[in-house]
Amino acid sequence: MLFKRRNKQPLLHRLRAAAWPRPGWRRSARYAAHRLSRLPATPYRIAAGFACGAAISFTPLIGMHFFGGALLAMLVRGNVLASALGTAVGNPWTFPFIWAWTFAFGRWLVGHAREIETLPQHLSMRYIFDNPNEVFFPMLVGSLPTAIVVWFGVFFAVQRLVSGYQRARRLRLLRSKRRAKLSRFRRGGGPRT
Repeated sequence: MLFKRRNKQPLLHRLRAAAWPRPGWRRSARYAAHRLSRLPATPYRIAAGFACGAAISFTPLIGMHFFGGALLAMLVRGNVLASALGTAVGNPWTFPFIWAWTFAFGRWLVGHAREIETLPQHLSMRYIFDNPNEVFFPMLVGSLPTAIVVWFGVFFAVQRLVSGYQRARRLRLLRSKRRAKLSRFRRGGGPRT
């Protein structure tokens, strides 16, 4: 297989690379931005798709983010691949902050802001599934307005980034075509008829 390692890395090395990329976060983020900008679609479609993925990652529907992002992207005529990239906004580093915000905001919206002390000290998955009204429902309520705000913020930022990148890329390609034509003319080839 192309680009496959000859010697497989140990599990610990692969986990470390997943948590902290070897080239660094800045380089990984730049790579993701270039991949996003070079998708074969209009800036609107790329931005709408990425915004759908980012927005859906604020919901507590773990395991459904890819599917939900793709479905939402199809509804707004966004790029489905960009929505898959957008779900990376919700990751193990950001989920604790996202969940804390959506839970607190949802409790406030539902009107139970002062009852947070009644929750057990150690939340477990069993407790969440046994008492969905106390945890899941407020998170869902808090995530919906947050997801709408995130969608618009991410959409406008990504659309601007992608349109600028695509414009600069078109100009680079046009300049290189002109240089190639000029160098062919200077070598004595002249204009071709």
